[in-house]
Amino acid sequence: MRAGLTALAAATTLVLALVGGDIWYARRPAPPPMTHVRQANPQLRIASSDITATGTVKLKSGADVRVGAQISGIVEKLNVNVGSAVRSGQVIAVLDTRAIRATIAEAQATLAKDQAVLVKDARNDARLKRLLATHDISQQQADDARADLTAQRAIVTFDQSSLIAAKLNLSYATIRAPVSGVVASVSTQQGETVAAAFNTPTFVTIIQPRALEMIAMVDEADIGPVRVGQPVVFTTETYPDRRFSGRVTRIAPTATIISGVVNYEVAASIDGNVGSLRPEMTATASIHTAKERGPLFPATARQSSAESEAGTARMPRGSARRSTALGVRPVSPAGISRGMSRTNRFATEEPNS
Repeated sequence: MRAGLTALAAATTLVLALVGGDIWYARRPAPPPMTHVRQANPQLRIASSDITATGTVKLKSGADVRVGAQISGIVEKLNVNVGSAVRSGQVIAVLDTRAIRATIAEAQATLAKDQAVLVKDARNDARLKRLLATHDISQQQADDARADLTAQRAIVTFDQSSLIAAKLNLSYATIRAPVSGVVASVSTQQGETVAAAFNTPTFVTIIQPRALEMIAMVDEADIGPVRVGQPVVFTTETYPDRRFSGRVTRIAPTATIISGVVNYEVAASIDGNVGSLRPEMTATASIHTAKERGPLFPATARQSSAESEAGTARMPRGSARRSTALGVRPVSPAGISRGMSRTNRFATEEPNS
């Protein structure tokens, strides 16, 4: 009986050992692949650090001009529509000038009448001077004549100013484009009456379509390295395959907060022909904030060196110094390393085919 139990225990132990061995074999770590070492030659490359942001194509400050009227009147002619191309000095609209011309005629008549009175007062003043010299009149009479002459000269000067103002209003009745561009909006139509007594009515808005810039909204986490003068490349949703370039021209000193997200406006110029761009186009911009030149090493590169000073490899979160006990030091994965040059010899471990 005791011998049977011993045999059963031995058999059980053997079975458990076999099962455990099978489980261990199935779960054992895979052996490292057989590798061989070959020499790697570093290549000189230029790596850049870019910040990506969304933006909008905008008109530059002063690129849109609102053209209005300085006088009141009825719009007699309106020569442009939305989308019309205009040149600087081109006539946009003409107001009814009948009332202004009547004012000019009235001012001219008043001036002529007062000039005649002035001539009469001048002659009277000269005659009284001669009489005063012979003591035929009193000094008071001579002084009164001189005062009348001075007052009449002031009246004539006022009449001349009134005539100039009336003629100036006549010139204001012809409204011209102050700049060359494209009419973006028309606020007044032909036949309407405009009143310029309290504010300047706007006839049209002219934009200069080539005076564009790109405004990018840069997150507060990325704004630190952005500087004026850095190169910018962007595309638009309208032209996703076309790259536009420029440079940072200004950085907003205050933040723009939208839904709790803090952004800063970064304006960039647009180089070359901007004729295909339009205001308010959505853009995706890349701002080049840094550029570094150095040797580029493969991800599996290790430098065969017994030097105690290890090179500095730029890692994803900064720079760190590393060395090994075997005199072999790793290099940042497929990156540009500082403290190393193209003359350094590197070996790479590659699996056997």
